[in-house]
Amino acid sequence: MPAALPCPVAWPLIARAFRAAIDEAARFVGATAPNPPVGCAILDRHGDILTIAAHHRAGMPHAEALALRQCAEQGLMARAAIAVVTLEPCNHTGRTGPCSEAILASPIRTVWVGVADPNPRVAGGGIDRLRAGGCAVHVLDQGAEPAAACRALIAPFAHWSRTGRAWLTVKQAVDASGSMIPPAGQTTFTSDAALTLAHRLRRATDAIVTGSGTVLADRPGLDVRRVADHADRAPRLLAVCDRKGRVPADWRASAAARGFDVWICDDITRLPEMLGAAGVLWALVEAGPGLLAALRAAGLWDDWLTIGVGPDGTERLDVAVRMGTDTPLRLFPELAASLTAPEGEACFPAS
Repeated sequence: MPAALPCPVAWPLIARAFRAAIDEAARFVGATAPNPPVGCAILDRHGDILTIAAHHRAGMPHAEALALRQCAEQGLMARAAIAVVTLEPCNHTGRTGPCSEAILASPIRTVWVGVADPNPRVAGGGIDRLRAGGCAVHVLDQGAEPAAACRALIAPFAHWSRTGRAWLTVKQAVDASGSMIPPAGQTTFTSDAALTLAHRLRRATDAIVTGSGTVLADRPGLDVRRVADHADRAPRLLAVCDRKGRVPADWRASAAARGFDVWICDDITRLPEMLGAAGVLWALVEAGPGLLAALRAAGLWDDWLTIGVGPDGTERLDVAVRMGTDTPLRLFPELAASLTAPEGEACFPAS
C-alpha cells in the first residue's frame, strides 16, 4: 500500500480526539493490570473521529489494534488517516502483536502520542518504528492539558515500570476536629457523594490495603458496591497489614467469597514491593489512624486524598502528591481541582 502524505488537522480536533481516547481508557482503569490503561481514536483526514477503543484487560487486544479492527468491521478503513493514542504504541510481541506494525499495515500515516512509554526496556521503540515506516509521529508537549491526563492514566504503571513498586493512594476522612472516628451510632460522617467516590476508587484500583485493627473493629467489606464493578474481574488482592496474626479466619473466608485474594503483610516497608511483585499497579489504602501514620512516617504513599468535613457538614477534598504532580486521581473530575504541589502535605488535618 503506498504511503499517504501526513494529514495536517487543526489542534482543537486533535485535542477532542485525545479527550475521547482518555475517557474511553478511563472506563477500564482497574481492569488492565499489569498492563496500563490506554485509549486510541482513529480519525479521517478531516479530523472526524471514525472509532474509539481502549485496552480492556491483559491478554485482550491493545487499544490501537481494537480501534483498527472496529474500523475494518465498520467498513471505514479506507478513510483512516490519523491515530491518536494516549500512550506510545508498543513495538514488541507479547500476548498480542506489535501495535506499531498494525498501524503501519493500515492507511494511517499520522500518529499523535500522548506520552512516551515509561518502561525503560521499550521506551521509544514504537515511535522509532513508526517513523522508520513512514509515519509522521507527534508527541504531545508535556505541558499541554491532554498530556497531563495521559500521564494520569499511566502514573501507577510508570511508577511500577521504574521501581517495581505499586502506587499507593491513601484515602482518609476526618471531621472538623481531625478525628477519623464517626459519632456514636454512625458508621461514617462523610456525605453520600463521598461514599460513592470511595467505591469508584475501589473500582479503579487493583488492590485494597487495610490494617488488622480496622478488620477487628469494623469487619469491613471493602468490595465495590455503589457503582458497577468491572465485569468478570479476577480476584483482587486485599493486603492486611498485621504483625500479630490477628486476622480472623471467618473474615478472611468472607473476603474470599467477595472476590478477594487475602494476603497478610507483616512488614509495611515491604508492602509496595510485595504488591508490585503480584502485578498490582495501583492500590487504595483504607485503614485506621495507626497504619496511616506509619505509612506517612515511612514515606510509603504516593498520593493522599483527605476528605475533610467541616462543623456545618460541608466537605473539602484535598489531594497531595508526594513526588511531582502526576497522579491517577486527576482522572476523577471532582479531585482534579484539588491537586496540590508536593509540599501540599501541609493541607493534611492533624490525626
